[in-house]
Amino acid sequence: MVIAIDGPAGVGKSTLSRQIAEKTGFLYLNSGNFYRAVTYLVLQEGIDPSDTKRVVSLAENLEFNIKEGDLFVNGENVEEFLHNDSVDASVAQLSSIVPLRRIVNKAIHKISESLDIIVEGRDMTTVVFPDADLKIFLDASVETRARRRFEQGVSRMTLEEIKKAIEKRDEIDRNKKEGSLKISSDALYLDTSDLTIEQVCEKVIGTLRIIKNSTQEK
Repeated sequence: MVIAIDGPAGVGKSTLSRQIAEKTGFLYLNSGNFYRAVTYLVLQEGIDPSDTKRVVSLAENLEFNIKEGDLFVNGENVEEFLHNDSVDASVAQLSSIVPLRRIVNKAIHKISESLDIIVEGRDMTTVVFPDADLKIFLDASVETRARRRFEQGVSRMTLEEIKKAIEKRDEIDRNKKEGSLKISSDALYLDTSDLTIEQVCEKVIGTLRIIKNSTQEK
């Protein structure tokens, strides 16, 4: 069974996915972390993020695995390197590279074979898993997302700088040649601006129960 979640940056997809995974026993996959891992390695290698050929060449030789919830690339746990300002500044640019998106999508599909998974990103419900059993689109105002990011304390930017960075990221995500941010027509739309993560989780779990019951009755 596949639960696919889409939504803009900073909306709470990762937090929600982890909670649902804990409650259901599903394997949680954060598609954005795959792109962050590639971005981190590109920067480590001194590759210009705009050099598409070198970026794709590097990505083609990476092996992705999930172990105890952490992302490993070529046997190295890269979790601690994925959320810093330098990666944040370049990940949107890299994730818009079409050949790279296909490499990442292939890796995600490989990991998801024969498993119950919950996966989140920008195009999970529209491109990667268009036949997912449950599709969800999370949304929230830019102001709410910026504040949440600022309160995490992982960025050195001011609240206003974070807001501008999110707006820039949204613009890139909505205009990608492939895998752009869109709301699937059959997705459950949830605006989380005024909801706690627990309230959102309850709504999703409730919908999941309805789907399971409906499937069992057939």
